[in-house]
Amino acid sequence: MRQSNNKKTRDVTAFIYPRLSRDDNLEGESYSIGNQKKLLTKAAKDMGYTNIVTFVDDGVSGVTMDRPGFNEMMRQLEEGRAAALFVKDLSRLGRNYIEVGRLMEEFFPEHDIRLVAVSDNIDTAEGENELAPIRNLFNEWYARDISKKRRISNKIKGNAGEPMGQPPYGYMKDPDNPKRWIIDEEAALVVQRIYSMTLEGLGTEQIAAQLEREEILTPRAYWLKKGIKRPGKGKQQPPTKWNSSTITKILSLQEYCGDILNFKTYSKSYKNKKRIDNDRENWVIFKDVHDPIIDRCVWEQVQQKRGKVRKRRTNDGERNMFSGLLVCADCGSNLHFHFNQGNPEIKYFNCSNYKGNRGSCTSTHYVRVDFLEEVVLGEIKRLTKFANRYEDDFLKAVMGSTQQSTALNRKLMQKELATMQARDEELDGLFERIYEDNLSGKLSDDRFAKMSRRYETEQKDLAEKIKVLRAEIDKLSSKAVTSDMFIATVRKYTRAKKLTPRMLNELIEKIEVHQAEKIDGIWVQKLTIHYNCVGAIFVPDIETLPVPAVTVNTRKGVFVNYAPCQITA
Repeated sequence: MRQSNNKKTRDVTAFIYPRLSRDDNLEGESYSIGNQKKLLTKAAKDMGYTNIVTFVDDGVSGVTMDRPGFNEMMRQLEEGRAAALFVKDLSRLGRNYIEVGRLMEEFFPEHDIRLVAVSDNIDTAEGENELAPIRNLFNEWYARDISKKRRISNKIKGNAGEPMGQPPYGYMKDPDNPKRWIIDEEAALVVQRIYSMTLEGLGTEQIAAQLEREEILTPRAYWLKKGIKRPGKGKQQPPTKWNSSTITKILSLQEYCGDILNFKTYSKSYKNKKRIDNDRENWVIFKDVHDPIIDRCVWEQVQQKRGKVRKRRTNDGERNMFSGLLVCADCGSNLHFHFNQGNPEIKYFNCSNYKGNRGSCTSTHYVRVDFLEEVVLGEIKRLTKFANRYEDDFLKAVMGSTQQSTALNRKLMQKELATMQARDEELDGLFERIYEDNLSGKLSDDRFAKMSRRYETEQKDLAEKIKVLRAEIDKLSSKAVTSDMFIATVRKYTRAKKLTPRMLNELIEKIEVHQAEKIDGIWVQKLTIHYNCVGAIFVPDIETLPVPAVTVNTRKGVFVNYAPCQITA
């Protein structure tokens, strides 16, 4: 009796499946989900079905068969829950010729399901429709044609500086101009805090734990709270559960400097929507398009620091701010942090590659932490005095005498790049025109093939030249920009009285430690300080800029004096 009731329910049940993708918005109101529902419900009831069940996919392409509503509907059809399926037309079912053909020729007949495509006048209860396979083929061609046109359109927009993706956490679309990003003040404060904590020496796990303790919403939870739709399923987790990977992503985004970075990802074909990371050389970058959340100088410093492996703790868990900054002047290996077993107050570094520790370096390059602190703070004070009292000499030392020549070269290269980009856009337009002429019959297939090959060859050569030229411009631009940033950072610490991890991270790239040596009966140890963006700087040894007088009793009464390594002016 139960089976009979189930069969009766199935016989009067019809599934309706409205689907809408972004492309269908171009077709007008008739394609809306609401209108599809009305049309399909009326058609199903007119044919005697009294139990109507609706499955919807809104904003999902028909090229993919992996759609939430579609998948659930197919599962229930396989279980025998309905006798018929109604769609507006076959393209609603999908724009994949092979998959839709398999459904019509195998799945539906095998499960005794009646398919009705209202606008296409297809009803499998009336027998096979010879035009159905042709319609399916046209539906796929339509998807391919739309995809090709969108790729050309996106390329033109992306090369013109229009952002191709969603704004990252910290930004939002301008309500008056969706092509422009503006700062989301609430989220931007969190981004700034993450960068600040990084410069203070905290790792990504520590930052994530701190934000979680303060119950700050994760980016996805924040967008959900604000009613902002974002693609991606995302794992179900507490709204304040920050992950290290989220912090890493935020610390890597150049967009926070005010830049637009287009073509960071790509898809292989219109049938495969999976995004693949593009090589950086293929990105198109536009600088200073929107207001920055993070100063470019700060962003550059964070990238430099995150490019290193920073061992910040001893085996007992103690951290030191110099860890990861010190390198051996002879072998280039990192120096490791230790403390004296007999007197834990004595903390020091030595070469990790010292042969006494099974390495190959011939000397320990032993250096005390208290010695380092005095020397580095003294050299930073010396540098700030140099910047304030001898500004012209300081600028020359930082930027070099070739700065004017570099700026001129950069300007000429940018002009050449603009010409190449204009021709590249022109070729896109030409290709689109001959493609449309070929479809309309104005241009023969043979002529189209010859012209498209010529355009593609020229565009390929242009792309290679543009890539090389962009790399050269970026290299020249970074020299000027980073020099300016470094000068601003130096002046920020004019009145510094204490050395801090943030000061080290913002100013210093690395410190080369030389082995202590005896000169004229006096033990001296040389250090070479390499500053962020500009490297080692020559500071004249004059009365107003004295070298820091630092002496430390290293061990057993041996006093070592600091001596800067000589740098050519």
